[in-house]
Amino acid sequence: MSNGVNYRSAQVDGLKVFYREAGPADAPTVLLLHGYPSAGHMFRDLIPRLAGQYRVIAPDLPGFGQSDMPDHKEFEYTFEHITDVIDRFTEEIGLDRYAVYVFDYGAPTGLRLAARHPERITAIISQNGNAYEEGLSDSWAPLRAYWQDKSQANRDALREFLSPETTVWQYTHGTPESATVSPDGYSLDNYYLARPGADEVQLDLMGDYTSNVELYPAFHEYFRTHTPPLLAVWGQNDPFFLPAGAEAFRRDNPNATVRLLDTGHFALETHVEEIADAILEFLGGVDYEH
Repeated sequence: MSNGVNYRSAQVDGLKVFYREAGPADAPTVLLLHGYPSAGHMFRDLIPRLAGQYRVIAPDLPGFGQSDMPDHKEFEYTFEHITDVIDRFTEEIGLDRYAVYVFDYGAPTGLRLAARHPERITAIISQNGNAYEEGLSDSWAPLRAYWQDKSQANRDALREFLSPETTVWQYTHGTPESATVSPDGYSLDNYYLARPGADEVQLDLMGDYTSNVELYPAFHEYFRTHTPPLLAVWGQNDPFFLPAGAEAFRRDNPNATVRLLDTGHFALETHVEEIADAILEFLGGVDYEH
């Protein structure tokens, strides 16, 4: 029996962007943007729960999953460039209005899209997708060191983030019971991370993450000006993005709702039912005509 998910690819300026699609073609659309070091497969349990009422699209970002991963000397791995590709991807497959679910690296990508095209965004769901300085934990210290000094030594110090053990830790840290976390997700992520050249791609993006922090004030201005319906549903034990980052959305957006869950960074691995229920309740109150 089919789960109703189709696995497709779009060509975007010569780049293959792989994506998952489910749900009625004429339903309101939800764009799911994954984070590091994952891909659209992180939404494998969420998509069927949303697809009864929504058209759900989950692309793999360039350099991740089944999308093309050009050599980092031939493709500029910056968040602005990734946003350019996903922006063109949405146009290529005909998305003109959509809610966006952002997680981790998907947050600066999705929020860039929202700031560029506020008229296209019906709502924002942020699952551990940060946009505030107070949401950044001390775990960011090695990255901050690299942002300030792009030395080879500082770059090499980030390779610990690429290790298989760190990937497993990202999935299991902060969960009530690590035995509830399937090995499927982190094993596939580690497979992708082990590809030749993937390390340099990821180090380039870690180095560019400072550009996202620099854009935080612009994101806050977008929240204040456009006040999009926003649900922050957050694993409160995330070692990278603190609950304060979720609470901060309320400061700039009176339409922000915050829900904290007793889990870690990859909250869908342990709390997909709760998150899906929260999203369906939240989106049920969105006015898609405006």
